[in-house]
Amino acid sequence: QVQLVESGGGLAQAGGSLRLSCAASGSILSIATMGWFRRAPGKQRELAASIGRSGSTNYADSVKGRFTISRDNAKNTVYLQMNSLKPEDTAVYYCNAAIVASPMSSRYENYWGQGTQVTVSS
Repeated sequence: QVQLVESGGGLAQAGGSLRLSCAASGSILSIATMGWFRRAPGKQRELAASIGRSGSTNYADSVKGRFTISRDNAKNTVYLQMNSLKPEDTAVYYCNAAIVASPMSSRYENYWGQGTQVTVSS
């Protein structure tokens, strides 16, 4: 049983900043890639940023230069620092992690957070 709990969402003005956090807990043997997806109403979910176990990162073109993803492996936590926010960043942000949770398997499975709302006003 693995749970991803997100925090840090809320309201921000255009040009402002927010920092999202996602902590994984439960039966965790190993965590590989962690990332942040987002979904705006009426739109497909898209990957905003991801980070590998050793810190390699990947960003959507729309957030490059503004968002920074990081992780603390000791805390099983991933962060998303969002700067220079734009109204088009308004979305529900979902934490995602590839996790081995069973001692009987080395297979990674995707786990998802509940989502946290980010709203950016102009």
